[in-house]
Amino acid sequence: MADYAITNVARRIVYTGSAGIGPYAFSFPVLTSTDIAVYKNTTLLTLTTNYTVTISPTTGQGSVTLVVAATNADRITIVGARSIERSTDFVTGGDFFANTLNTELDSDVIFVQQVAETAERSLKAPVTDPTSINMTLPYNTTRANKFLSFDADGNPTVTNAVGTYKGNWAASTAYIVYDIIKDTSNNNIYICLTAHTSTGSQPISSNADVAKWSLLVDAASATTSATNAATSATAAAASASAASSSASGASTSATNAGISAAASAASASTSTAQAVISTTQASNASTSASNASTSASNASTSATASAASASAASTSATSASGSASTATTQASNASTSASNASTSAAAASTSATASAASATTATTQATTATTQASNASTSAASAAASAAAALTALDNFDDTYLGAFSSNPTLDNDGNALTTGDLYFNTVGNELRVYNGTTWQAAAVSAASFLTVSNNLSDVANTGTARTNLGLAIGTNVQAYDAELAALAGLTSAANKGIQFTGSGTAATYDLTTAGKALLDDADATAQRVTLGLGTLATISPTGTADATTFLRGDNAYAVVSVTPTAVSDQANSSTGYFDLPVGTTGQRPGSPTSGNMRYNTTTNGFEGYSGTAWGSIGGGASAGGAIYENTTTISSNYTLTTSTNGFSVGPITIAATYAVTVPSGARWVVL
Repeated sequence: MADYAITNVARRIVYTGSAGIGPYAFSFPVLTSTDIAVYKNTTLLTLTTNYTVTISPTTGQGSVTLVVAATNADRITIVGARSIERSTDFVTGGDFFANTLNTELDSDVIFVQQVAETAERSLKAPVTDPTSINMTLPYNTTRANKFLSFDADGNPTVTNAVGTYKGNWAASTAYIVYDIIKDTSNNNIYICLTAHTSTGSQPISSNADVAKWSLLVDAASATTSATNAATSATAAAASASAASSSASGASTSATNAGISAAASAASASTSTAQAVISTTQASNASTSASNASTSASNASTSATASAASASAASTSATSASGSASTATTQASNASTSASNASTSAAAASTSATASAASATTATTQATTATTQASNASTSAASAAASAAAALTALDNFDDTYLGAFSSNPTLDNDGNALTTGDLYFNTVGNELRVYNGTTWQAAAVSAASFLTVSNNLSDVANTGTARTNLGLAIGTNVQAYDAELAALAGLTSAANKGIQFTGSGTAATYDLTTAGKALLDDADATAQRVTLGLGTLATISPTGTADATTFLRGDNAYAVVSVTPTAVSDQANSSTGYFDLPVGTTGQRPGSPTSGNMRYNTTTNGFEGYSGTAWGSIGGGASAGGAIYENTTTISSNYTLTTSTNGFSVGPITIAATYAVTVPSGARWVVL
């Protein structure tokens, strides 16, 4: 027996494993160490093998110590787990000890707390819900692979849909959570997050209500990416063409520069040759002049030497003078030719320098053209990659959102197998459908499954107003909390048990026997009399008077007879009739007798009557013509002599164990 109160406390507590082996305390009272279950994470531990329990003898609270230490990553859960059973039974007339009763009552309270703790962790309807609500889930085969939702009455149901397709977005339209729409300005697909009435215009991305929508399919970005890729490809092609043109121009410039350099080199070579020729001519002219001077000197010598040769000398001098003049002219010509040759050589050198500069410029332009061609090629490759990525993204989108069809497609737009999550719009059902890996199902939830302002939830901040709006006023539409109903709910059902109230707000069960059930299922009192075998006895109306009453005659018929001393025998079954009294042993005496009861005791072989406090012998019972009075030798019940009376018995007399004969003060009991 527990000598402590079972306090009102939740019968579950959860710890992290930071305390190692513990101890881990629990504050709910228990009767024995097997009244709890201990979990390490999700594993149920075994008493003694995995943990030990210490219980306070004054409070019933205690602690758990683990055999193997836990870590911070572990979760230790202690929960009430007393076996719900009744191990004792009280029998009529048997022992009824307080400790046994206390244990049973403590167990009942613990059982109720355990059930309450389990119920707190379950999905349940509010106590203020209508009594018509049925929280039973559909059959397992009905709810398999489905979404849990609630019907218009709030009862659990299941659905395949995850959204309701409302078509193209429109202003001044009431949208609710999970509505799906299409933005016709860019073909984007959105799902509603917050119920509202639409305003403004498209696109949704710049609408004031954009936060109330979530983008499902970004068709605008895919289209933009494809357009950008196409533009990049076009630009790359133009860059490649320009680079090719630049390369061709650079090649032409290089060719022209080469030709100019060759011409300049040829011109320089020619000028050099002319300069050599002019120099040779000048040298020849100088030699002629020197020869002329020698001739003049020779002529003068000849003139001096020979007067006779004066004329010849004069002629020779004249000739020499002409030769000198010719030589001077030729020298001047040679000098002019040399100057011209020098000028030609300078021009040729300048032309060569210009040609070299042109060649360098051509080479630089060729290098630049090559670089531009390489850059153009890189740009073209990048544009091609961007275009390929855009096409891939478009293809992926095209494979996920297949478009509009009148029936469920069996392959994607590339002819490949369908994949989980594929979407398409069914033009017959006007709904968006999603592929779940096995079959197509609607991707929308009916608006009837949601609670909105139109469903009387205009004021959810005030619970009383919300209940009134929903027709759930406590005491008017729904049952308020009732202690009697709670007491009945706390009982444990079992076969052959009835229910009774044992006090205000308390209830208990009792054994319901076969005989009791036979009476309870009778339609009326008549049927119950038949079950009890009472016949018509219980239906006879009392007709007795001061001198007469109703009796059962010997022929099992009832009649009103006189009870006056002189007329009893006349009213019996015959002129020599009799008057029946109950007959039985001492042990068969009535359990609750009343004053005036009479019977014949076969144990004492005598008539007896009840005085209001005890049974006592009454006249009669003598034998041998009234000469001998007999009494039993054993007293097997408590007896008290009537006050102011005496009694006697013939011994020996034995008073059975546990019984007594009480003689009041002033009275005597004599045993002869």
